Amino acid sequence: MINITLPDGSIKQFENPVTGYEIARDISPRLAKEVLAVSVDEELWDLNRPIESDSSIVLHKWDDKEGKHAFWHSSAHLMAEAIEALYPGTKFGIGPAIENGFYYDVDLPEGKVIAEKDLAVLEKKMLELARQKNNIERREISKDDALNLFKTKADEYKIELISELEDGTISLYSQGGFTDLCRGPHLPNTADIKAIKLLSVAGAYWRGDEKNKMLTRVYGITFPKAKLLEEYLVLLEEAKKRDHRKIGREMDLFTFSQDVGMGLPLWMPKGAQLREQLETFLKKVQKSFGYEQVMTPHIGDVRLYKTSGHYEKYGKDSFQVINTPQEGEEYLLKPMNCPHHCEIYKARPHSYKDLPLRYAEFGTVYRYEQSGELHGLTRVRGFTQDDAHIFCTPDQLNGEFKKVIDIIFIIFKALDFKEFTAQISLRDPKNTEKYIGSDENWEKAERAIIEAAQEKGLNTVTETGEAAFYGPKLDFMIKDAVGRSWQLGTIQVDYNLPERFELEYTGADNQKHRPIMIHRAPFGSMERFVAVLIEHTAGKFPLWLTPEQVVILPISEKFNEYAQKVSNKLNNCDIRTVVDDRNEKIGRKIRDNELKRIPYLLIVGEKEAETDTVSVRRQGQGDQGTMSIDEFAQTIEKEVKEQMTSLYV
Repeated sequence: MINITLPDGSIKQFENPVTGYEIARDISPRLAKEVLAVSVDEELWDLNRPIESDSSIVLHKWDDKEGKHAFWHSSAHLMAEAIEALYPGTKFGIGPAIENGFYYDVDLPEGKVIAEKDLAVLEKKMLELARQKNNIERREISKDDALNLFKTKADEYKIELISELEDGTISLYSQGGFTDLCRGPHLPNTADIKAIKLLSVAGAYWRGDEKNKMLTRVYGITFPKAKLLEEYLVLLEEAKKRDHRKIGREMDLFTFSQDVGMGLPLWMPKGAQLREQLETFLKKVQKSFGYEQVMTPHIGDVRLYKTSGHYEKYGKDSFQVINTPQEGEEYLLKPMNCPHHCEIYKARPHSYKDLPLRYAEFGTVYRYEQSGELHGLTRVRGFTQDDAHIFCTPDQLNGEFKKVIDIIFIIFKALDFKEFTAQISLRDPKNTEKYIGSDENWEKAERAIIEAAQEKGLNTVTETGEAAFYGPKLDFMIKDAVGRSWQLGTIQVDYNLPERFELEYTGADNQKHRPIMIHRAPFGSMERFVAVLIEHTAGKFPLWLTPEQVVILPISEKFNEYAQKVSNKLNNCDIRTVVDDRNEKIGRKIRDNELKRIPYLLIVGEKEAETDTVSVRRQGQGDQGTMSIDEFAQTIEKEVKEQMTSLYV
């Protein structure tokens, strides 16, 4: 007999062995119909994989991310099977499940192409194969046998992957006539895949390396019900309307230039104004929490980043080393701000009475992202972090960590992010060579984060293997207006950089001690945060934040002078105002400026000029009547004041 511990702590006994599906059927026939995968001692397994010893399990349905993972992983294999049927001789790279759906990288036979127009045919083939209800079977295989199998297929991609695996850890999955190298997990069979949509085709270098061959990447998504697919496609269309790249162009916020360089955004005046408003807001919040602003250069001596470990971690993803005329002198565009802040701390001696010290900087850092990975503002090569580093004593760690959580709450409230989950990101105990520092320090840092999150009553999930290389972290995953998840805001506890930089303070015992370092970035990066904010609000920012609060529209050139008079008066009241004095019809001006998401449109003509008034339109609400200039200014000032007051409550 084996003991199976369920999530509620109850124990069921089964004859050895037992599968996840059999456990689900024992609990409830309905559950057995809905369950898609099982976690066995926190490792995700197929439902049909035998459990042969005492274990703790969790059964996963469609609503669980683990269930979706198995569903979409199996769908990737189903798509590969369809591609192999339609394009014989195709070689296969990797085909993972992703946050929404899956993709597969394939090397098509000479002369063959999968274009957007071919996706409908591929979808039809996938549905045909899914309806065959073929079992998906797992088979463990030796390394030699795996190599021989894929050598017969002349699939150099699988051979390369297998050569990096340890013997005894290799498994294959088969369905119908298709077999793939894979760790799993997968569905028991293809019957549950009822609704399929292939979304796009792109190019992708093998293993993300521009030196390797360009493969064809096909993206798709599947669902167990057609209705779920219909709902997803509606959200997808809404997401396209909210694309920050499209809205950014319409609102004239930012641009990119090939002559400047890929992945290096240029902020237009309105975008710079938006960033300035966000920075001013956060600086005010930080000041109330005792932060001090610092500034550091964009480059640093390579030795600095070797000391911190960033050179080893990010060296391959950084721009090339900068060699100066001085022999042996090497600099690097900074990949992170924290080494510089460590040097600021180290510049003078500290007592325990000085701590905590909170250094904040809007510091620009640089990473050489692959060109195929660049995407608008969400993935760039140069980005500005709202970075800060807190140096504190062990007794102060818990309180300081919770204060950072409070700052993140203020930001989320101010910008109307209502749904979020806090992700506790821990190191992978099975792969500790990825990280720096002692086991003891990691255990203390992880415990500190878990305790602080519990004390703040956060809704948390735990992800093993997602920690930073120098410490565990608490990441905030927000849901936007169309239900997509984004990682915004991070807090990290670090015992390791203070050791590497030999940071010290004199304690009450007159002895030298190491401070603990908290890394935090509530926005994450200004670029990514602005992108998410644009898509969350569809570009309709709150009045206090929007770059242009008011646009004045004279109905003809005769009233341009009066329009400018109104603009000057409002600008003198610190109301951000522009005049659209183009020689266009008033209807065209209204449409164009509503597309720019300017909250207030003031129409002025003969009547308004004679009476010192303005005709007011509110974005999305239409005509608001006629007001005097002073009355309108007071209305704007009151609205902004109410919004700003609520930000800090």
